[in-house]
Amino acid sequence: MKLVSKMLKAIHAQESKQAAREKARLVMAELKEMKLQEAAKKIEAGIEETLTYFEFPAEHWTRIRTNNVIERLNREIRRRTRVVGAFPDGNSALMLVCARLRHVAGTQWGNKKYMNMRHLDAALEDASLAG
Repeated sequence: MKLVSKMLKAIHAQESKQAAREKARLVMAELKEMKLQEAAKKIEAGIEETLTYFEFPAEHWTRIRTNNVIERLNREIRRRTRVVGAFPDGNSALMLVCARLRHVAGTQWGNKKYMNMRHLDAALEDASLAG
């Protein structure tokens, strides 16, 4: 399965949408050779959806195609709940998670800009001038 994961990452590591499509075709052919027909079908069915980020400025690609912020938040919540161990009921667990989310939203970590929107504004301006 690690090989398939590397193959999928290779698709999204390309420098253009066309190159990513070509890499996807190669990956699908390789999966079919490996007798992984269903995996090849899944890629074929969903590849265009996963390449949507190429429509945005290149500076935003990594942030659009990954979910690192959500993963970090989940790790922080997991870390806090493990300290408690066993909760007496679901409400106390929910209160702890909500308190952590309020803290994150109210601190600099929650206010940090995830993307520089000037790149997107410039791309939209260029598109409106061209159209």
